[in-house]
Amino acid sequence: MLARPFAALRPLPETAAAVVAPPYDVVDADEARALAAGRPSSFLHVSRPEIDLPPGTDPYSDAVYARGAGNLRRLIGDGVLERESTPCYYVYRMTAASHCQTGIAFAASVRAYEAGRIHRHELTRPDKENDRVRNIEALNAQTGPVLLVYKAAAQIDGLVAEAAQSPPLLEAEGQHGVLHTIWRIDDAARIDALTEALDARRDLYIADGHHRSAAAARVAAARRGPGARPDASHELFLGVAFPDDQMQIHDYSRVVADLNGLGKGDFLAAVARVFGVEPAAGPVRPEAARSFGMYLDGRWYRLSAPAAAPDEDPVARLDVSVLQNGLIGPILGIGDPRADERIGFVGGVRGLGELERRVDSGRAAVAFALHPTGMRELMAVADASLLMPPKSTWFEPKLADGLISHVLDEA
Repeated sequence: MLARPFAALRPLPETAAAVVAPPYDVVDADEARALAAGRPSSFLHVSRPEIDLPPGTDPYSDAVYARGAGNLRRLIGDGVLERESTPCYYVYRMTAASHCQTGIAFAASVRAYEAGRIHRHELTRPDKENDRVRNIEALNAQTGPVLLVYKAAAQIDGLVAEAAQSPPLLEAEGQHGVLHTIWRIDDAARIDALTEALDARRDLYIADGHHRSAAAARVAAARRGPGARPDASHELFLGVAFPDDQMQIHDYSRVVADLNGLGKGDFLAAVARVFGVEPAAGPVRPEAARSFGMYLDGRWYRLSAPAAAPDEDPVARLDVSVLQNGLIGPILGIGDPRADERIGFVGGVRGLGELERRVDSGRAAVAFALHPTGMRELMAVADASLLMPPKSTWFEPKLADGLISHVLDEA
C-alpha cells in the first residue's frame, strides 16, 4: 500500500482566499506576522502561532503549540474550515506565471516510507524534526503537505487530467502570485482506479518535506501498540505528488562570510588551480552543469570544472558537490556546510541580485551561483540510497498551507 484517499480538513470555497498561507518554513516569524496582519483566518495563525504571542517568544515553547491548536479549533468552530464527510483524492494544480504543474493529493503510507519505497534524499535536523512532531501531536493533524514526485505515468496523469476538467472545489492565490486550484475526486470508480495506479508505482520521491515526513513516521511509531490498527490514520502522512516532467527546480546559491584568511589575489590563484576562471562583464547565471558564477569584490567571474569522471557516483557528480569538494571545503575551509555558520544559502528565486547585495553589504565576502540540480539527478541519488548535500534543490512553486490537512482520528 502506497497511497489512500482521506477526508481532508479544508476551507470553504468562500474562505479559501482568507486561509491560504505559505509553507511554515519559508517565512520567519517577522515575515509571518506581517503576512497575517489583518487576516485572522490566515493559516499562519496555526502554522506559525508565535505571531499571536509577544515578540521574542520561544517558537518551541509549550505556549506556542497550544496556541496553534487553539487557533485551529477556532477556525473550525467559526466555519472557516470544514472536514470532508468521506475519504477522497484531490487534484492539486499550481499555476505561476508561465509554469503550471498538476498533481494528486493523498494520504501516503508511513510503512512505505519506512521501507524505502518513498525515497528520502536529505538528512533531517533533530530540532526541526522535533518541532514537527510536537506540531502534529498538538494539532492531531498534519497540516503541511509533503511535496512528492513520481515518474510520469500515463494512467495517473490521465485520471488527474480528467478530474481537472470539472469545476474546481477551491481556488486561491497564494504567495508570489501562485494560483492554487483543487478539485475533489469522490467517485468510487475513480478512487479505486487511482488507488490501483498509485499503488502500482514502485517508487515515490520526496522533493520537499523531509522533516514533515520524518515527524509523521515518529508519531506513527509512538502510537503503535496493542490495539492499534494497521490502517489507522496515524499510519499515513499528507502528500501531494507531481509527475517528474512537470517539476521545476531552481538553483540554490552559496554565500561565504570570509575568504578563510586569504587575500583576494591568493584566493583567486587558489581557485584557478582547480577551476577555469574567466572574468565576466556582468552577472553569471550558469547555463550548464559544472559551471558556476562567482561574485567577489564587486566583480563576476565564470568558473568551469573538469568534466565528470565516468565512474563518479551520483552524489559526487552534483554541482553542489563539485563546488564543495573542489573549493568551499579545501580553499575556504568549510568542511561541514550543515553546521558551519560561515556559509549561507540563497534560493534561486531571490535572483543574482541578492548575491550581489550580500557581498556588497559586507554580509558575505564571496558568492557562488549554481546551475539547478536536475530532477533525474535527484532520483539517481535517491535510487542509490544516498543523500544529497545540504541545500541542493529549491523547488518552486511551493505548496500552500491550509488548503488541505490530514486529521489523525486516533489521538
